[in-house]
This record gives sequence, structure tokens and C-alpha cells, in this order.
Amino acid sequence: MATLLIEPVARLIESFGRLPGIGPKTAQRLTYHLLRAPDAEARALAAALIDVRDKVVFCGRCFNISDQELCAICRDGGRDQRRLCVVEEPLDVLALERTAEFKGLYHVLHGAISPIDGIGPERLHIRELLDRADEAARDGTPFEEVILATNPTLEGEATAMYLAERLESVVGSVTRIARGLPVGGDLEYADEVTLIRALQGRRAV
Repeated sequence: MATLLIEPVARLIESFGRLPGIGPKTAQRLTYHLLRAPDAEARALAAALIDVRDKVVFCGRCFNISDQELCAICRDGGRDQRRLCVVEEPLDVLALERTAEFKGLYHVLHGAISPIDGIGPERLHIRELLDRADEAARDGTPFEEVILATNPTLEGEATAMYLAERLESVVGSVTRIARGLPVGGDLEYADEVTLIRALQGRRAV
């Protein structure tokens, strides 16, 4: 049976389908949307994709996304240089920055330790993190606090425990972000682990 898709359309569907979270149906919808969209919209998307590949790099110090050797946060002398927040992905930096609560520096691991997926510490930017902590300690200005803000998953917890063991001797303190019930959530729908964490993390009102 002859295929009903011409080669450029099939290739675009296949390309969309390789993106995370995009299934075959969504890939088809995105492709046909672009076919119907104004020429300028499709070309703007293509130009944005090329710009991301050509102009965006990873910060040489923290591995956040940047358009220069060092990202805007690492270049900002007004940030608290003694506090470091470790996250899994660049999107986590954006989420934390939206709160305007944390004023220190970041380190992006680009993933979490997951033996089942073949991801060990050597596949992440863990060595660079340990080197940053060691260098700060040698310079006489060790980090006062390293906040482990990895995701509350099995992989995130394993990564946090691994890092805590290796950092505790060279930094002032190693802390973990609190976990518990989300605002607006109902107790009856919360899982047991979330409830346990919420009880363990309780504080005075």
C-alpha cells in the first residue's frame, strides 16, 4: 500500500515525535498546524530553532543555559556567593527564580543518578560541583550552605544522598528542600510518602 504522506511531511512528523512528551497524534497535529499556518509563523519557528542551536550554550561554571561563557546569575556580583542551590535541570532554575526567594548561586546537574537507566555520577555535572566546593574551601571562602533541590523522586533522592555524603566535609551545611502538601491540596488525596514528609517537616505556627 502506497504511503499517503509526502516525504517532507513524514519527516516533520517523525521529528516532532522524537521530542519528549510528544506522541504520534500530537506530532501529526503540530505538523498539520504548521502546514495551515501563515508562512511567517512557520519561518519564525524555524529561525528560533536555529538560534537556539547557534546562540545558546551552557554556562562554564554552573551549566545553566546562557548566551555567554558565564550565565547572567554567575556574572551577577550582587548574588550571595556563599550559598549554592543544586538542581537537576535549567528549567528548575527558572522555577526557583520566579519565587524571588533565593539570592544565591546555582549548579545544574543535567539529570539525576539512575542506575536502572545507566546514568551514574560520571554522566552528570557532579565532578564540577565537587570541584567548585573544593576550590571555595581552599580559597578560604567555603560555601556556607549547599541546598539540594533535586526532584522528590527515587532518582532525585538518591542523587541528594550521594551529594550530601561528598559535600558535608567541605561546606558549612548541606540542606534539602522541604517536601509536603501543595497549597490547595486535600489530605484525603495525598499519598502516604507525601503525608509522612509533611509531618516530618512540620514547624511552629
